[in-house]
Amino acid sequence: MDANLDRAKVLTEALPYIQQYNGKIVVINCGGVPMTDPELREAVMSDIIMLRLVGIKVVLVHGIGPEAKQALKDAGMELQYKDGYPCVNDDALDVVQQVLCGKVNKGLVSALNQKGGKAIGLCGIDGGLLSAKTISPAYGRTGEVAKVDVTMVNSFLNQGYIPVIATVAQGADGLANVYSVSANVAAAKLAVALGAEKLIQLTDKESMLQNPDDPDAPMPELHLSKVPALIRSGAISQIMVHKVNCSVEAVRSGVKSATFLDGTVPHAILLELLSDEGIGTMLTH
Repeated sequence: MDANLDRAKVLTEALPYIQQYNGKIVVINCGGVPMTDPELREAVMSDIIMLRLVGIKVVLVHGIGPEAKQALKDAGMELQYKDGYPCVNDDALDVVQQVLCGKVNKGLVSALNQKGGKAIGLCGIDGGLLSAKTISPAYGRTGEVAKVDVTMVNSFLNQGYIPVIATVAQGADGLANVYSVSANVAAAKLAVALGAEKLIQLTDKESMLQNPDDPDAPMPELHLSKVPALIRSGAISQIMVHKVNCSVEAVRSGVKSATFLDGTVPHAILLELLSDEGIGTMLTH
């Protein structure tokens, strides 16, 4: 009997959150561990399907993950990073585009569809979704997002689809036809353009912002005004600075909230969105 009551409590606990997010848009940037661990990836796909079934519109964004990095390594190329951006040269871009827009994107779409979802794979080139310009020659063919056109994404969302977006963009500066763009930036700018209720950044456990009062737990809330000082002090690790700054800009630009979630926790997305537990770090005004 107690087990039945516990299950009922979980379901009723979710009700106000389902009401809050019903019909709203949630943008999820998925990378790191959930993209390499089969069980965690399965949990992420299940969470997204659940959200869609209760009326929440989900957009899934993915960037240069483990499969693309391995493909580059197999081709004798090592991915270098500068200021949080992967620096992709002309040769590397061919590999990244092939793996990201092909194998990875279609693999995620297939996984969602197999669970009963209605997913569709897109990249930033499709319908002029993402346009980019060069950052500087030092970054190679890694571009800065210059324009976002979410007309097509909104159309698919309104038809019940789950858009899965690979972060390759068309050139907007006449210097290149295609750029690789940061998934952190793309997810944040898409969230702003879509008027999203929430931006979720899945990350690895060691990258999470830790609660000073409980080092084994994430910092539950982070006020935007405190971010610069935490970056200067090193409390926000270098690997997280770029992701945090993008999320701060998204919240300042109209996204209701942004949350960093430990992607090593199974069903972290559902626990964060549909329960009182709240297991991530949420940026607040």
